[in-house]
Amino acid sequence: MKKNIIEKTIEAPARALEYGLESGEKLAKSIPLSGRQPIKKAKGFWYLLGPGLTTGASDDDPSGIATYSQSGAKYGFSLLWLAAFTFPLMAIIQEMCARIGLVTGRGLAGNIRIHFGRKILYMSTLFLFAANTFNIGADIGAMANAVQLLVPHFNFTLLVIGFMLLILLLQIFTPYTRYAKYLKWLALVLFAYILSAFLAHPDWGTILKHSVVPHITFSKDQILLICAVLGTTITPYLFFWQTSQEVEEEIASGETTIKSRTGAGTEDIRKMRIDVWSGMFFSNIVMFFIIAACGSELFAHGITNINTAAQAAQALRPFAGSATFWLFAAGIIGMGLLAIPVLAGASAYAISESIGKHQGLNSKLKQASAFYGVIIISMLIGLSLNFLGLNPIKALIYSAVLNGIVAPIILVLILLLARNQHIMGEWKNGKISAGFGWILAIAMAVSGIAAIYSLFP
Repeated sequence: MKKNIIEKTIEAPARALEYGLESGEKLAKSIPLSGRQPIKKAKGFWYLLGPGLTTGASDDDPSGIATYSQSGAKYGFSLLWLAAFTFPLMAIIQEMCARIGLVTGRGLAGNIRIHFGRKILYMSTLFLFAANTFNIGADIGAMANAVQLLVPHFNFTLLVIGFMLLILLLQIFTPYTRYAKYLKWLALVLFAYILSAFLAHPDWGTILKHSVVPHITFSKDQILLICAVLGTTITPYLFFWQTSQEVEEEIASGETTIKSRTGAGTEDIRKMRIDVWSGMFFSNIVMFFIIAACGSELFAHGITNINTAAQAAQALRPFAGSATFWLFAAGIIGMGLLAIPVLAGASAYAISESIGKHQGLNSKLKQASAFYGVIIISMLIGLSLNFLGLNPIKALIYSAVLNGIVAPIILVLILLLARNQHIMGEWKNGKISAGFGWILAIAMAVSGIAAIYSLFP
């Protein structure tokens, strides 16, 4: 049977990628044996990475880029220490989520439904859906604005519709194993922000000092911005996505029943930890370099008010040069293509598991109609926000407030699940990870209160 146009369109990137990989293998074989060892090690490490890498990378979505840019523009290098502060907290909680998925063979929402009931879960998933949808709308608009920076004559309406359709088609019609590879390779787009920071030629001595020594003025604006960074770095959609992706990986390897997925071996946990900690480190190091780039150029030149990622790219151009401008703009587009599917997918996993419906990117559209229906509805509502006159900054504020309500609740449930001997067996939380988890839950509760407070004059 001939493939239809949609399938051909979707498979074109796969053929290009496969051709590139074959070329790379030929090049590697042409290198003398003595020079192949580092390549072999790098290749082995790359294959270990999966859900942790894509989850961490998706956290640096266009909305996150805007928040980090504003941190650097308004306070220079003063908030660089946040990267070192959030990294271990983020890694520990995401590892818990991954462990829950590996050991139980279920997603986070499924575990909450079984062990804590539906009432809390329904409220949390409703808020999660709303927050993610606001974020999707802001991110689609940011991607379109980034394209317009590079090619000004492109029509905004056509761009946002085009991006939405592309993402939807890939999510619905691309097999999971191939789609996971696309997301993994898209994560490499984040190197654009690391390179842009070096092109800005910052004062590395000053950067090092601010990286390890917290500097807080306790002004209302700075406290709210710190809360915004926490809220955009440690968000509920990452919890649901991480857990479900571990399950998806097990299904893709042939473990299609709950019974076959229950339990985890030492090697499984070891690989997962490498993946998760690497992904979270990558996410936070990118945040670090975005703040460094904007602090070095925008703050230094008195440009202290950045509202969108595209605005940050445009503001950097006169001072850091066209290369930095292009890298920032291209990064916005690439990260939108990675983050939006994660946002929509996280909502779909949470809602489908909450109501006991079949779910997963491993499934066909007919098999998981509720799951894909949530993705489609979330994307359509997010798209419509760009035509309803909703300011992207307000959308992000609403998203932050909703996440601020949901995050502490979900964090407490994760901590209770991860410490339960009956559920987790030998892989239950230790005292140190549990302690850091509770510190994070308290920090997110404070951040949520501050986000709600920010709505009032």
